[in-house]
Amino acid sequence: MQKRVVCFGDSNTWGYNAENTDRFSEDIRWPCLLQRWLGDYYQVVEEGLPGRTSVSEDPLFEGLNAYHYIHPCLKSHAPLELVVIMLGTNDTKERFGLTAYNIAQGIVRLAHKAKSTETGKETGIPKVLVVAPPIIDPNYCNTNVRFSMGKNCDVKSKELPVYLKQLIAGTDIEFLDTSEAVSMNDIDYMHLDKEGHELLAEHVLKKVKEII
Repeated sequence: MQKRVVCFGDSNTWGYNAENTDRFSEDIRWPCLLQRWLGDYYQVVEEGLPGRTSVSEDPLFEGLNAYHYIHPCLKSHAPLELVVIMLGTNDTKERFGLTAYNIAQGIVRLAHKAKSTETGKETGIPKVLVVAPPIIDPNYCNTNVRFSMGKNCDVKSKELPVYLKQLIAGTDIEFLDTSEAVSMNDIDYMHLDKEGHELLAEHVLKKVKEII
């Protein structure tokens, strides 16, 4: 049986292309690259949703709170070996009023919920990998996304990996910090471009092979 890996995230897992607002093709999206490089012994499931938050209810759009969705989502893909969670970019939005530490708390809370779904194979408990996403570049303030994102998103984004590492230390949750190794695009400065998807896939691939 294949080892099933669920990649659970936001628009950067879904594959949003900031150049034309379409979705990147399967030869570009990082979960698809991960599938290709892992080979037929693995099955990589894409669970990306633009706008998704870790634990916050968005007052403007419905269905974006990952905490309410992750349990049935993982149950539907069971049995599985690993859940890769990469969230936090949308949580920096000013309208949520969260600090970087609050965002990290929400992501870790979500990760623990994923661990409790009993969707693993032998033990019933899947392994969980939290990925700190690439940092939002300060230049986002010079683009139209500033209207929906608000202020200080880049500051919170930069602080997030530090708090994630602290809160995950000593738990049975795996952690991967891509914030310095991978950069956002130079269009809206908060989404991955083709090169970013490839770099992210390379780093996740290495970590996945260490875990399962």
